[in-house]
Amino acid sequence: MNDLLNKDFRLSNIPKRIVSTVPSQTELLFDMGLDKNIVGITQFCVLPVEKTKTKEKVGGTKKLNIEKIKSLKPDLIIAGKEENEKEQINKLKKNFPVWISDVDSFDSALRMINDVALITEKKQKGDEIIAKIQSEYLKFKKQNYKRYNSLYFIWRTPYMVAGGDTFISDIMNKAGFDNTAKHLNRYPVLDATNKSTMEPEIILLCSEPYRFGDKHKSEFKELYPNAEVILTDGQMFTWYGSRMIHAFEYFNYLHKQISDSH
Repeated sequence: MNDLLNKDFRLSNIPKRIVSTVPSQTELLFDMGLDKNIVGITQFCVLPVEKTKTKEKVGGTKKLNIEKIKSLKPDLIIAGKEENEKEQINKLKKNFPVWISDVDSFDSALRMINDVALITEKKQKGDEIIAKIQSEYLKFKKQNYKRYNSLYFIWRTPYMVAGGDTFISDIMNKAGFDNTAKHLNRYPVLDATNKSTMEPEIILLCSEPYRFGDKHKSEFKELYPNAEVILTDGQMFTWYGSRMIHAFEYFNYLHKQISDSH
């Protein structure tokens, strides 16, 4: 089989020692029942709390401790194109099987779950997780909430938003928040030129990677006086994996919050 970069990927045996370098995929591995197989995770792999705190940490997603990973002797490394540095992953590929995800949409997230389930021999559990995500999405869709033109901010100084070719943008769309930055790529910096082309009704401020708080709301009201500014749980918009089971219930909450404020 290929990984999500369409690179050929093969394992000779069922993996028994797994290192995960992507927080959302780490949670997925635990939810698939691979607790005993996971030997290393990053410092940002924090869910599920009780299980992740006992695992060896191999640095951050962008600054992996290569020597630490080597010492763990993994027979599978689960990585991500967007989360990890290409140079570091290429170094690891010289010594270990590395499966790399490339998730930029709801559908590619489901494919990721399916493929991870296949390579770890957890197909039934993967199917259950995918079915639950799809069920939750269909229930949410039936609510037929009002749609809002929206911007999702991931950073401050400089202001950065989610562009149209990201997982965040596709999840925004499914959650009823039409991305006014959908014509831009990746995570563009908001400047005077592109700011003037957008008229969002809702400003979504994330909790990660930048931790926006109540103190930032007035700042964004000045930027967009006609928009409502809302703090959001970043995991619900960015964690592709089993966290998606809980995302649509959260989006219900957001829409009710917006409706109550109008």
